[in-house]
Amino acid sequence: MPRPDIYPKIPGFGGASLLYCDLDSETNQYQLCHSSRSWTEPAMDSSKIFSLEGQSLKLDNASDIEPHIASLRTNNAIQEIRLGGNTLGVEACKALAEVLETKKNLQIANLDDIFTSRLLSEIPPALSSLLTALLSLPNLHTVNLSDNAFGLNTQAPLVAFLSSHTPLQHLILKNNGLGPAAGVLIADALTTLASKKEEARKEGQEIPNLETVICGRNRLENGSMAAWARAFKAHNGVKEVKMVQNGIRPEGMAVLLREGLGHAKGLRVLDLQDNTFTVIGAKALADVVVGWADLRELAIGDCLLGPRILLVAEALNQGNNLEVEILRLQYNDIDSKGLKVFRDAAGFALPRLRRIELNGNKFSEEDPSIEDLRMVLEERRKAAESDGEEEDEWGLDELDELEDESDEDEDEDEAQQRVEEETFEEEQERVLKEADEAENENVPLEQDKKVDELAERLERAEL
Repeated sequence: MPRPDIYPKIPGFGGASLLYCDLDSETNQYQLCHSSRSWTEPAMDSSKIFSLEGQSLKLDNASDIEPHIASLRTNNAIQEIRLGGNTLGVEACKALAEVLETKKNLQIANLDDIFTSRLLSEIPPALSSLLTALLSLPNLHTVNLSDNAFGLNTQAPLVAFLSSHTPLQHLILKNNGLGPAAGVLIADALTTLASKKEEARKEGQEIPNLETVICGRNRLENGSMAAWARAFKAHNGVKEVKMVQNGIRPEGMAVLLREGLGHAKGLRVLDLQDNTFTVIGAKALADVVVGWADLRELAIGDCLLGPRILLVAEALNQGNNLEVEILRLQYNDIDSKGLKVFRDAAGFALPRLRRIELNGNKFSEEDPSIEDLRMVLEERRKAAESDGEEEDEWGLDELDELEDESDEDEDEDEAQQRVEEETFEEEQERVLKEADEAENENVPLEQDKKVDELAERLERAEL
């Protein structure tokens, strides 16, 4: 029986992520797996999915959208909606919201990329209609609002929703143009949500933890990191955090890790790629990573770690992260020495490691540690009886952009030689020019020693 496509288009789910489905023969249910097989969902019947995805519809008002949502209006069993890749106006959103608020079984709302070409003034009322409707849905656990331009001027409806929707488990916000100011408001809303979740639990309600936060390409920067640290400290049951390409600098990274994510002891996936660590961030990560005993995936590629990545490697080598399966370490100037520490960790301290990405670093593909890693990971793939269909989840990545340390030394020697040659040529030209000027002066040769001095300098330069 083929695996169902439960989260085929949600950024951070499916595809490159570790979310997939396996059929449990005992329960006859598909198990939604995230490396650790962390939670279970029944196989979703296609009749429970409503989709207008990718149709490039421009729906301005109620009459425009009605023909497209007629089937949704009559189907109360719907559990997932997919509306991405269309553009919805204010009146169309109002009409859709009236239908959505009746779908009490709805669990997943994919509202990514639904405001393309809309005026800035249109987005807040349109978004408010949709999110107000979603607030009334007790089973809605996953919300994807990626690729919508929110920013500081349009964040209010989102803040209101995030601070109140206690069933929320999985939040996906990618490429929303938030910036640090709106980022603070979003993070503070999540902190408020944590308090409301706790209040509801005290009243006897079964309220899930916020487990997934994906907030990448949003220019969160250092200015919002204290707020995000508070949010993650409040939601210390979070399992997956992806904050890729947010312009976070070392000081902000240290705050996020030490004051926030360090409290999330059950963290399983952390992706902070394309931010900046340096020694400050590396020390912070090394300090907190040893406390994540359930960590499955660590992605810190392109983070300007350089030699400081040894701090992280040595922390992983302590044996506190036995569940780690994937390390993404590309483009970090890792040299042969750093590679060796990761090789040693893979052999003993990381017994479940099955994938390590190292392209774009500073060692040779013929480095003995590379061959050792290949052998270890291939043995584990065979032991797991992987059929090889998911090769990007096993072994090493394509090492086609490595910068060999010896090549770097040669490049430095060549550069130094070019500088010396250019300096020599410039000195020659300058001395000759001064000699010409001296020779042309109308003074007796025996009374002017300048020419002789310049000649001696020119002779030394030629040598």
